[in-house]
Amino acid sequence: MKKYNVAVVGATGMVGRKVLELLEERNFPIENFYPLASARSKGEELTFMGKTYTVQELTEKSFEQDIDIAIFSAGGGTSEKFSPIAAKNNVVVVDNSSAFRMDPTVPLVVPEVNPDDLKWHKNIIANPNCSTIQAVVALKPLHENYKIKRIVYSTYQAVSGSGIKGYEDLEKGVKGGTNEFYPHQIAFNCLPHIDVFLDNGYTKEEMKMIEETQKILGDDSLKITATAVRVPVFYGHSESVNLEFETPFELKEIRSLLSNSPGIVVEDDVANNIYPLARNAEGKNEVFVGRIRRDESVENGLNLWIVADNIRKGAAANAVQIAELLIKNNLLSR
Repeated sequence: MKKYNVAVVGATGMVGRKVLELLEERNFPIENFYPLASARSKGEELTFMGKTYTVQELTEKSFEQDIDIAIFSAGGGTSEKFSPIAAKNNVVVVDNSSAFRMDPTVPLVVPEVNPDDLKWHKNIIANPNCSTIQAVVALKPLHENYKIKRIVYSTYQAVSGSGIKGYEDLEKGVKGGTNEFYPHQIAFNCLPHIDVFLDNGYTKEEMKMIEETQKILGDDSLKITATAVRVPVFYGHSESVNLEFETPFELKEIRSLLSNSPGIVVEDDVANNIYPLARNAEGKNEVFVGRIRRDESVENGLNLWIVADNIRKGAAANAVQIAELLIKNNLLSR
């Protein structure tokens, strides 16, 4: 099997370390590995695939090395500066930040949903927002079969989605400590505030879900609204998703369709208290769907409860799956 030269930018961060775990777990075909990070992490050592590597400082010359794929997990500012440099050096970038998601020249990809969009990449591919990824995995087969008219998202998002600072706020809070990152206590509380507020009253996170869903599903006519809430959970985003379809449906057809769609596990047996839970999704790559029931207040309405590990499927696994598809379909630039 041919092997490839892979860089991970932000290799020492929460998502970067999870990317390394996934690459190793999935036996990604790596010839040479380049862990890259900011100056403060330069010189750190990490173990990967049985070898010890020294973290290199990310600079404008980093991509003059012989690199085929670079997975970026280091924030929007870093991606904006360094992804175009990598792309000019024929390195294919899979970017976990929001920097390029709504750029019309950059594909925004969830492998179970729109893998064909990889064919038109120009050396940069955007990984969607974690909350969007798990939603569209479930929505894609439904949209294809019943044509979605309207979506109402209500999300309950884990603190790990904020990175290590959010995680530490919850850790300290449950022990009686005070917040340093969130504007209010997150322990034993819910904050209807993820990212910054915009002029329209929505947060940036909510608008990401709206715009990214339209782009990934290839349908700007979709009517979507969202409310995103940070909850005191370490890992695993949960979402209440209300849908209105163009065409009628039977619940047994919905359950069968979702059960047979890639990347989805249906857990929907309320008589036995079986439904998706964030703590059960932790450490898994699948999207879990349950509480499947009609919305009896509208014609052709459906309610779903969708749960996934936001760091794995919502970031690292999705990025690694993209890299695997690039290799499988011979879509690298070198």
